[in-house]
Amino acid sequence: MRSVKTGTWVRNEIEIQRSRFITTLAHTPTEEEARAFIASIREEFPDARHNCSAFVVKPEGLNEIGHSSDDGEPSGTAGPPMLEVLLREGVVGVTAVVTRYFGGILLGAGGLIRAYSTSVSTALQMAQIVEIRPVLRFELDIPHAFAGRIEADLRARGYEITDVQYREVATLTVALAEEMRADFHSLIAEITAGEVTPREISPTTIEVEA
Repeated sequence: MRSVKTGTWVRNEIEIQRSRFITTLAHTPTEEEARAFIASIREEFPDARHNCSAFVVKPEGLNEIGHSSDDGEPSGTAGPPMLEVLLREGVVGVTAVVTRYFGGILLGAGGLIRAYSTSVSTALQMAQIVEIRPVLRFELDIPHAFAGRIEADLRARGYEITDVQYREVATLTVALAEEMRADFHSLIAEITAGEVTPREISPTTIEVEA
């Protein structure tokens, strides 16, 4: 899966026949966040004639959910073309809002479809797109005397250390792909002389630059 990098958003503006099309695109991993983002853009541009929108989210374990709104434009000329761009580009957890200030010249259905599609395509080209990859997570409880060496060894071998906690022992959280499971268990047994057993916890996802 692909998405816009967490915590980022982009904005671009194009002018067509004196109408201004301002696109704001953001990472919104849930439907609730998508709708809240749309509401925030409406509040930012309350005097605009249209704030058309589209989003695609993928709830955990479910299929993708797509939604669009023409917000007063002729039916099918704004929201659906915007959604089509998001689907074509294969991004999820993304919301686009195109704010239009009418310039007094009618664009026709074809012109509107091209304008809204182009607006979202341009914003996506500006955005930082990342790959969303599912990963397993394991915790390792390691004596403090050896934690630094083992952490450095794992990092040097390309393992992703996502958290380190120091209590009675040092607890490292390691993220890895499913296909690395067996090698990881063998490696931990080797570098700790069998004294540490990885403890599997809930899986998650990581972002990798596309």
